[in-house]
Amino acid sequence: MSKIKTFYQCQSCGYASPKWIGKCPDCGSWNSFVEEKSFPQSRNAPPLQAFGKTEAVSLYSIEGIAEKRISTGMKEFDRVLGGGVVQGSVILVGGDPGIGKSTLLLQAFSGLSKNSGKLLYVSGEESPQQIKMRADRLSVNSDGIILLPETSLEGILDVAAKLSPHAMVVDSIQTVYTQEVPSAPGSVGQVRECAAKLMLFAKRSQMPVFIVGHVTKEGTIAGPRVLEHIVDTVLYFEGDRGHSYRILRTIKNRFGSTNEIGIFEMSDSGLREVDNPSELFLSERPLNVSGSTVVASLEGTRPLMVEMQALVSQTNFGMPRRTSIGVDFNRVNLLIAVLEKRAGMHLGGMDVFINVVGGLKIVEPAVDLGIIATIASSVREAAIQPDTFVFGEIGLSGEVRAVAQSDARLKEAAKIGFKRAIIPAGNAVKTANTDGLKVIGIKNVDEFLEALLR
Repeated sequence: MSKIKTFYQCQSCGYASPKWIGKCPDCGSWNSFVEEKSFPQSRNAPPLQAFGKTEAVSLYSIEGIAEKRISTGMKEFDRVLGGGVVQGSVILVGGDPGIGKSTLLLQAFSGLSKNSGKLLYVSGEESPQQIKMRADRLSVNSDGIILLPETSLEGILDVAAKLSPHAMVVDSIQTVYTQEVPSAPGSVGQVRECAAKLMLFAKRSQMPVFIVGHVTKEGTIAGPRVLEHIVDTVLYFEGDRGHSYRILRTIKNRFGSTNEIGIFEMSDSGLREVDNPSELFLSERPLNVSGSTVVASLEGTRPLMVEMQALVSQTNFGMPRRTSIGVDFNRVNLLIAVLEKRAGMHLGGMDVFINVVGGLKIVEPAVDLGIIATIASSVREAAIQPDTFVFGEIGLSGEVRAVAQSDARLKEAAKIGFKRAIIPAGNAVKTANTDGLKVIGIKNVDEFLEALLR
């Protein structure tokens, strides 16, 4: 018989080493190596196949089929998934502890049970009594939901094969283990093997499988990155503990767009869908105050009107501080340099703080004009008109570049009640219907500041 081999494996990326080392040479994590054991596998073991016995065929000869989607009863959840749950898909939902992952899936299963039928909820962290208490608090219709408190993967798949539910959720993948891997639950080997077998089971049975994954302190799914490659869809449930808003963001989706987001509000009775997030984010906006600007951002196909604030003050230290929340820190530094070079604004001895109100994180370059507007407003102590909003990208030479889907941004602003839009000249020329908005097209930073603060 072959000897059992012992090695050390990084719990962040899966890198293997024959001896323990402090820092992973692959991902750079410290103290992430855990001892693992490798048992010899039988050569006679049949290969795992997700689609049964297959053979090579011509792509032209394959008949296309329409995707069958099941609605969860939650419009925001369906939007993120691309229109609903696809049969046989594997969906990974990650998020910080206590952010509301179990609440989200329990509410989604309530809607799925009405549209599909019997569902299986596998819990490795909570007892059935705890889940029942949450279901009563959320007023969840639990007639079609079957609870299974189990951590053994073989037991889970055996029960799922006997019940044949229409969908299954595993909460969480870090608590599940398979007897074929001789390591503790939550280790790299266990997470990878359990996720692979759940994927094979979903493809064979055409059953949608939801997998809940914990998030590390760096904000990524705990376990190896291969876990995200195995599944069909990766969703991140984000939110700030200080805010009641929760954002469901798509990172990967084989059946839809990866740019969509769903917005929820956490309440005593569970998650409530936000139909008009723009009005919600602007509900407490201060008027006639310097350093505050409304920006028309775009998340996927959804336009969002968000408030951006800036505070610029004289520094008391030798090195001025630059702090940004909700926007890229390097992008803020770049735009500060553009203001100094192209607009003649002296910010070398100023502390600059930027914040996107509501806990949103915006990555698109169309908010460049908003960042510059808030900084200039705070420096000059000049309030921007409350009915004015901006959007546009800025280049290093100070030019203002056009952005995509300007008509959708203008339509969303007009619906809320804005009257004046300062946008790139390239977008202003192509604008057909302004919906009563006064549209001002600008070409560079100097024109922008003159039109904004006059």
